[in-house]
Amino acid sequence: MTASSRRQALRRILSSNNCINTASVYDPISARLAERVGYEVGILPGSIAAATLLGVPDIVILSLPELADLARRMTRYSELSLLVDADHGYGNALNVMRTVEELESAGVAGLTLEDTILPDPYKGTSEGMVATPEMLGKLKAGLRARVDPSLVIVGRTNALRSTTLPDAVERLQAYSESGVDAVMVVGVKTAAELEAIGKVIKVPLIVGNVALNAPAGIVDRNALAAMGVRIAFQGQAPFMASLKATYDTLKHLKDGGTLTALSDKVATDDFFNSALRRDTYAAWKKEFMA
Repeated sequence: MTASSRRQALRRILSSNNCINTASVYDPISARLAERVGYEVGILPGSIAAATLLGVPDIVILSLPELADLARRMTRYSELSLLVDADHGYGNALNVMRTVEELESAGVAGLTLEDTILPDPYKGTSEGMVATPEMLGKLKAGLRARVDPSLVIVGRTNALRSTTLPDAVERLQAYSESGVDAVMVVGVKTAAELEAIGKVIKVPLIVGNVALNAPAGIVDRNALAAMGVRIAFQGQAPFMASLKATYDTLKHLKDGGTLTALSDKVATDDFFNSALRRDTYAAWKKEFMA
């Protein structure tokens, strides 16, 4: 599947009347496994990319080339439509243009650009927000920079986490009118917030980081679909689970535990080889190297 076809697949989802869940993925293997179990869209969160590549928190230490390289390796080995969290576009509107260029070249299906002031400014005490006119300039610059018109560009706001619902609604309305293909909101706590947003936006809606203990109205996909939500991100449980599993396994062995006791907790050789597509490579070796 080509990059354009994966982008078209993402666009079909956004233009439907349904809501799907995305897989949180962070490397080629996780993307391939998500595809295998039936996910159509994967999202690469900036925080998890930073943790995977650098082992650092989500404070914009990760660079654009590092993010683009990771995305490129993921899109090469999975047919999943990959949506990348591009944070603030790594700077001003001109930096956003390069961000779009790099991620489009990496084969991603789409990317999100957010309105948070990043990285934290000198003596910054809270998550600040760029002014709406500045954010609109960044979104329009991003749209101008894309070469493949099927690349999905999403305007994201974190206003519900740092300002007010009216501010979030005003921002999302403006972003939806800028020409972006969708808008994304994080920090939603009630269905009423989604209903208020749905009344003003003119493009598909993506909801991020739905909490595990959230009300039914914002986790049920049918209810979300009725409010204009087309993609709901379920958080970062796959990476968190792998982190804990790695620690628990290392500690078990360090404390004298046996490999036999881990037999039901680790991948079998068959599963491992299948995830790596070893049979495919063996066939290529036979065909081209015999």
